[in-house]
Amino acid sequence: MTESVFELHLEVDTNSKALELLAIHTAKSKQVLKQAMKKGCVWLTHGKHTKRLRRADKHVQAGDQLHIYFDEKILEIDPAPPIHIADEKDYSLWVKPRGMFSQGSRWGDHCTINRWVEINSTPQRPSFIVHRLDRAATGLMLLAHTKAAAAKLSALFAQRELDKHYRVIVEGELISSQPIVIDSAIDDKAAKTIINPVSYCSASNKTLLDVKIETGRKHQIRRQLSEAGFPVVGDSLYGRSDNDKDLQLAAYSLRFICPLSGDEKYYQLPEVHCPSL
Repeated sequence: MTESVFELHLEVDTNSKALELLAIHTAKSKQVLKQAMKKGCVWLTHGKHTKRLRRADKHVQAGDQLHIYFDEKILEIDPAPPIHIADEKDYSLWVKPRGMFSQGSRWGDHCTINRWVEINSTPQRPSFIVHRLDRAATGLMLLAHTKAAAAKLSALFAQRELDKHYRVIVEGELISSQPIVIDSAIDDKAAKTIINPVSYCSASNKTLLDVKIETGRKHQIRRQLSEAGFPVVGDSLYGRSDNDKDLQLAAYSLRFICPLSGDEKYYQLPEVHCPSL
């Protein structure tokens, strides 16, 4: 099996090393398989539980199942590292760069922000995603380092008990002295976005916006602005396909009452990482 993309599910019929079985059934070298395992594309089902298998020396038992989801393009993804902004012990704040994922898939998790932080932090500690940001976008992301913190912070986002703003550059002139509200449904679900124009550049015919969303639909800002006739600069999915700029959308600020300490927290994206006209 020499394909660059494949998935394979093996019924283990005798006690053995996972790496040995994968090498026999995939025709991939052990070195390639070791790296693939570290990057999170190999899974082990033992009884009723399935989880990622990263250890090449792991012994598997008869009755187990091995799963590999191999995609060379995904395994070769190597995004820029995130930037550390603040450490609150039970959680930390980072700038997610464009190209880095917010969550992994069965094909791997090495290119996700939480896995990068787990591997590269000193001392190492678990990191849990509590909210998401488009791969093409940049900006502030919170990571929890305990399950209790993850649950409480996730609840803040789920219940909209925080103030989160984005900075966005769109094509065209969008000027208003009052907030602009877009409440068109997305996939038949309510979606509300509040827009405040910041500045307009006549030379480039682009507008910088401050955006707040009161719902969390997939690609909400990008979709609604595009439908309104003001696509986000650099958005090849909903905007202009000939635009070679990065997506000009950044999670700009977070304000909330910390569910662990009761203190008010406010974080703002450093200007160097903000979209600007």
